[in-house]
Amino acid sequence: MSSAKFITLEGSEGVGKSTQCTLLANAIAGEFGQSLCLTREPGGTALGESVRSILLETTLPPMDAMTELLLMFAARAEHLSEVIRPALNAAQWVLCDRFTDASYAYQGGGRGLGADAISILENLVQNELRPDLTIILDLDVDIAFRRIENRGQTDRFDREKREFFEKVRQVYLRRAKQFPDRIVIVDAAASIEEVHGAVREIVRKRLL
Repeated sequence: MSSAKFITLEGSEGVGKSTQCTLLANAIAGEFGQSLCLTREPGGTALGESVRSILLETTLPPMDAMTELLLMFAARAEHLSEVIRPALNAAQWVLCDRFTDASYAYQGGGRGLGADAISILENLVQNELRPDLTIILDLDVDIAFRRIENRGQTDRFDREKREFFEKVRQVYLRRAKQFPDRIVIVDAAASIEEVHGAVREIVRKRLL
């Protein structure tokens, strides 16, 4: 058995992230034989899921960008305390559907808050903890929009304009260049099976 690993899967709306998380979780627990905790952000705890409902709710009035960021990190602090750290301490692998890179992309890029405030909160809430591996599913924004439309029901983030998602995507791509030892980009335009194969192989080569 390998030592515990912390993997995060990232990407904007419409990239197929949740599907790939499920497929990767099955591979880690089955093919790779690792004890696994599968979780998500915002969410993962009772408090986190309540915060998630607030963040995604379309009937609430517009939210200040800093309020959104602080809610994300409040949920993250609880998530780390109740789920992520205990799982890693128990020698479980953790696979998380989004983590702090999403805050840099969505609140830092999409909302225009920049990286400084996020970096302060990251260090405060996480201390030295960072993912061992982050896989970003990258997709052209126009293709992502078509996938969102085909999905039907939308949340508060799904309804953002194209410019917002372009900013989100660019931050993700910049972070991949900034942290090449941790972050890997995967083309999400391929088939579900092809994307899963690429993701699975990255995990195998990087962590096993």
